Amino acid sequence: MTAPALTIDGLETVYDALATAIDQAGPDKAKLFLVKLALLQANTLADAALCQRQIATALQDL
Repeated sequence: MTAPALTIDGLETVYDALATAIDQAGPDKAKLFLVKLALLQANTLADAALCQRQIATALQDL
């Protein structure tokens, strides 16, 4: 199962919201915020294999 794709505008909206939230969390809490967000998103997807593939994809070219 593949999650529906966002439009470029949708991705930009999410990027802006994510950047703002990371700034609000501050440097001491940014990692915790990102882990909490990732777990919430994984729960929404309800597909552990897809989450693992997305984790692998996100690690590429860091």
